[in-house]
Amino acid sequence: MSITPESVQKLLNSEDYGDRIRGINQLRQLDSEVAFEMIKPLVNDNNARIRYAAVSQLDTLGKHDLETSLELLRDRLYNDPEIDVKAAAADAIGGLKLTIAYEDLDRSYHQTPDWLLQFSIIAALGELGDPRGFDLLKEALESGNNLLVTAAISSLGELGDSRAVALLTPFATDEDWQVRHRLAQALGRLGGDQARATLQQLATDSVELVAREATNNLAQ
Repeated sequence: MSITPESVQKLLNSEDYGDRIRGINQLRQLDSEVAFEMIKPLVNDNNARIRYAAVSQLDTLGKHDLETSLELLRDRLYNDPEIDVKAAAADAIGGLKLTIAYEDLDRSYHQTPDWLLQFSIIAALGELGDPRGFDLLKEALESGNNLLVTAAISSLGELGDSRAVALLTPFATDEDWQVRHRLAQALGRLGGDQARATLQQLATDSVELVAREATNNLAQ
């Protein structure tokens, strides 16, 4: 059976949750302009799981209309009652590189006590690519929350600001091997003499995955 706007809309209108999720997933197979118009109402659906699924798809479907996507995502970031929907909105803002929303991410990070939203914001800053994110990522490095630290290391690598190298090198001796592994990845992206020296240290790491990542980056 072929997938058409009519067949997908029928699923989206169903009272069955599974049908509606299947319809949201099938939107990817439609013309992006048509799919975007169909997904917009779902961003404000009464069902939190439907809202989450819809918001999560905006990082691709939203490319069709960045202005409207920005409006929808800002609204969910500030107003959705579910924290994971807010987190999905932060992810989509990063995926769409909506740098105009940087201050919204910064404000939300500082206003929420919830680690999941903070984590999503820090992870999104790397994709967002806004240089203003450097200071917020530095703050996350000093948070003491291992998940935020790991996300901040990755995002600093993506951001590409050479100032990050000096902030990151102390993590070469972190007790968590996953932090050291993310560090090796980030330093490989950032480059430079100081990054190379730390990669040489990580190339002798007791955890093979860390040592291999560092060695591969040294070979580039």
